[in-house]
Amino acid sequence: MERLQKIMARAGLASRREAEQWILDGRVAVNGAVVRKLGTRADLSKDSIKVDGKRIKPLTTLLYYAFHKPAGIITTLNDPQHRPDLTQFVEKLGRKKRVFPVGRLDYNSTGLLLLTNDGELAQRVAHPRFGVKKLYQVKLSACPAEEELGLLRKGIRLEDGITAPARVRVVERLKKNAWVEIEILEGRNREVRRMFEALHYFVEKLIRLRVGPILLGSLPTGALRPLSPAEIKSLKQAVGLEKVDSQETLHLVRTARERLVPPNERKKFPRQKTPFHGKTHKKRRADFKSAPRRD
Repeated sequence: MERLQKIMARAGLASRREAEQWILDGRVAVNGAVVRKLGTRADLSKDSIKVDGKRIKPLTTLLYYAFHKPAGIITTLNDPQHRPDLTQFVEKLGRKKRVFPVGRLDYNSTGLLLLTNDGELAQRVAHPRFGVKKLYQVKLSACPAEEELGLLRKGIRLEDGITAPARVRVVERLKKNAWVEIEILEGRNREVRRMFEALHYFVEKLIRLRVGPILLGSLPTGALRPLSPAEIKSLKQAVGLEKVDSQETLHLVRTARERLVPPNERKKFPRQKTPFHGKTHKKRRADFKSAPRRD
């Protein structure tokens, strides 16, 4: 027996947060009865669970995509106000490849958005408890002072609480504007925009460059690409769904070291002798006691 929102997330219908909203909206029925209470449990192999009248089927294949979101697109698959959403892009994958967005990227923002049918991974990537870092480039109406950036590095107070410390720096200073790079851990609604608005700066452009270990790279605007097996593995390791292989990590460290200094160019430095070198523990202790003390 599992909670309904977890069953729906595992079936690839939505993230847990979105599935919870579906339950509250009365869109979910178990064995013919509409369920509105969060925490209700069911068994997909025994119970008939329906969303909007369609029965949930167990998921067979997990899908992971990177998407370059354009401006003027709502991060949802079903906008009640009928604004342009992700449907037109996801439909290109085919009916059998149903995915949903991981987290949010507001209407006017562009950049990397992950799409998947892996509800457990989507929940962890979006939840601040797992500390998945998101990197943005922001074009501001003016160049902020270093003291103001220091406020963001410590955490700044917003209407919904103080933000977690951010990593931030000025990338390019223009005549009237500036490009700033900022990395955050949380995923509050319009958080980056509100952080700079709290400092009285207007955000003209906002581009997400990275989510955890996944980079936007040269992906064209409006394009989708499947994540590579290595990217999927690194993303799962980042949220604790897979263990980090210590031997693999050691191999990566050694490889990086060899790229910096090839083995044939390394110098072997002789061990420097100390006053206690080659002496027994008792002799070292006796020498230490007889040494003159400093007042």
